[in-house]
Amino acid sequence: MTTTMGKVYLIGAGPGDPGLLTLKAARILGQADVVVYDFLANPTLLAHVRVDAQVIYVGKKGGDHTLAQSGINDLLVRLAGEGRIVARLKGGDPFVFGRGGEEAEDLVAAGIPFEVVPGVSSAIAAPAYAGIPVTHRSFTSGVGFVTGHEDPTKPESSINWDKIATGFGTLVFLMGVKNLDHIASKLIDAGRPPDTPAALVRWGTTPEQTTLTAPLADMPEAAKKAGFTAPAVLVVGDVVTLRKTLNWYETLPLFGRTILVTRTREQASGLVRKLEDLGARVIECPTIRLVPPEDWAPVDRAIAGLSSFAWLVLTSPNGVDAFFRRLAEKGLDARALAGIRLAAIGPATADKLKENGLKADLLPTRFVAEGLVEALIEQGVAGQNILLARAAEARDVLPKDLAAAGAHVTEVPLYQTLPPDGLTLEAREALDKGAVDLVTFTSSSTVTHFAALLGERAKDVAVRAPAAVIGPITAQTALEAGFRLAAEASVHTVDGLVAAIVNSCQPSAVSGQL
Repeated sequence: MTTTMGKVYLIGAGPGDPGLLTLKAARILGQADVVVYDFLANPTLLAHVRVDAQVIYVGKKGGDHTLAQSGINDLLVRLAGEGRIVARLKGGDPFVFGRGGEEAEDLVAAGIPFEVVPGVSSAIAAPAYAGIPVTHRSFTSGVGFVTGHEDPTKPESSINWDKIATGFGTLVFLMGVKNLDHIASKLIDAGRPPDTPAALVRWGTTPEQTTLTAPLADMPEAAKKAGFTAPAVLVVGDVVTLRKTLNWYETLPLFGRTILVTRTREQASGLVRKLEDLGARVIECPTIRLVPPEDWAPVDRAIAGLSSFAWLVLTSPNGVDAFFRRLAEKGLDARALAGIRLAAIGPATADKLKENGLKADLLPTRFVAEGLVEALIEQGVAGQNILLARAAEARDVLPKDLAAAGAHVTEVPLYQTLPPDGLTLEAREALDKGAVDLVTFTSSSTVTHFAALLGERAKDVAVRAPAAVIGPITAQTALEAGFRLAAEASVHTVDGLVAAIVNSCQPSAVSGQL
């Protein structure tokens, strides 16, 4: 029996910022049967991978090789030979000091079809994120890219130092941290002025980015004093002086901050993206998971009797999703709500209604249960039937106060919020190191579940990592759990929370240091 030949895609993962992955690369990652990835390929890119795909790590870090290059080549040949579509994810660009050419040669020799999907190289991206354009009309019209770590098996260097030292206005060395003394001395001996501006950019394009500048002759010693380690690129040339005015990334308001987000994985993406866009390193640590209610019967009875209700009150985007899923399972859609007025606790819930083709009839000015009660009472709900569809675990403010106002409230649980099995590995490591600057809470349940996951460590973490909360009820729960409040949203939305976090960092941000 003949096996259908597979194919290998040599994909550039980009320099570190997951947003710099190309659209084509993301599409192929979603189609591949197997993904083989490197140390320098951001693990968050694996979110694009099919859930049933095989994922193989073959990272090489500072001489510690999970698999030698020859072994990686053989692996690619074997996997594709078995008829599988293989995505070979490599940091930066596969053909810019990425040894992609060697992998391609072995694939050709084995008769394996392949494609190259170029990526954004750290050679240009890391300097750009450090505020250093590698070319500039006022400084240079040429740039040279050089490896700082040649093949150790070669009998002699293939770098013509006499020509490159003065042949390009800008030189960018990749993987050269260990050989800084050698690189600097070779360039200076070949005619590059010792006072030429130089910069090292470590973990470029990521929130961990660190930039060091010094004259070329002084850079090796400066790097040693700073404890500068790989991975980093070295930029040599007068363009480095532009960093003083063009340093845009490291001056973002949340750059250098590590923020722990405790929302459910389904809800976290919007908050995570907004914080990352402001320069923060964000660690996702879901503290609640959503599961169906223990019994759908109350919801089903309410759906069967929808026409008897004057109002449907929804208090979260999750509630909207759960309600319309159950409606669909009963063979119904938004038309079943004809004649019923819709109340949403806040803009996010109202937006979810819009996604289902419906507009909220009532949105309070304060996006908390108390504000929603006040707004409903102003509408005159006495004697009216109100369907309150929300989480099984919720405060009794809404049903209690509405009933006191004369409304007939039917409360049904759309979902339960339960704690996950434990903290994520990244969150646990960051908390152990004391590396978390801020913990965000978007509901009281995220606070209580986070404290439960921490166990005996809760008080210690609460003291070291202050909280940023979405509103006063969550703030009270956080305080009761021992957290110090660093930020509280005045507008109880994700955007309001982000604004409060940025505002809390302003005093230190003024000086450029966070």
